[in-house]
Amino acid sequence: MTSGPDSPLAAAFLPSPNFGERRGPGRPNALILHYTGMPTGEAALALLVDPASQVSAHYLVWEDGRIVQLVAERDRAWHAGKSHWKGESDLNSVSIGIEIVNPGHDGGAPPYPDAQIAATIALCRDILSRWTIPPQRVLAHSDVAPSRKRDPGEAFPWARLHAGGVGHWVAPAPLSGGPLFRAGEEGPPVRALQALLALYGYGLELSGVYDRNTRAVVAAFQRHFRPERIDGEADASTVATLKALIEGLAKS
Repeated sequence: MTSGPDSPLAAAFLPSPNFGERRGPGRPNALILHYTGMPTGEAALALLVDPASQVSAHYLVWEDGRIVQLVAERDRAWHAGKSHWKGESDLNSVSIGIEIVNPGHDGGAPPYPDAQIAATIALCRDILSRWTIPPQRVLAHSDVAPSRKRDPGEAFPWARLHAGGVGHWVAPAPLSGGPLFRAGEEGPPVRALQALLALYGYGLELSGVYDRNTRAVVAAFQRHFRPERIDGEADASTVATLKALIEGLAKS
């Protein structure tokens, strides 16, 4: 058991019983951000420390910017669930999870308070300073579980995080025109789009069919990187933004 928080930014360590040993190399190489998706922070905290829930995270960030730690960073918190990124399927073993108090889509998707985002940026920077986590592996829960999750949602200010030195970002390409593919469409152009999404990191079979899974991944990508319109339709803006992100990685 840890003697105190790993981060000096955490006001307290409130231990959750919901953790285990990391599998594999044991070092975190990803940071995953969530919203709590519950009416109150108190309800979320109660769930995260309840052994019956089998859910936890390493940190919880309140609306006023207070931070508490629930699981030691060296341990495997249970926050990502069934997930995939860059060929890895046990994201819990290779990530640190941050829960951000916000009722989420079911609660009307309210904006994140400035104090909360400032605290989240500071916490992310502190974690990144202690672990070798590249910017493109600061991820949304929806990135690693696009068919199941929408958090932290399109209201989350990823551009502000990037301006604060956290995560990978490019200015989204302007909206223009309709979708490039229709549901069920097949062929090499669809496969090429799937290959680009997989190259960036999304868990997606290169089926060559614009199917339900492809649509879910495209929506997750839009939610993170092109939040002006989230419809799961790969339009020119979506594809241009994706290509710009990949080109940026090649230059870094």
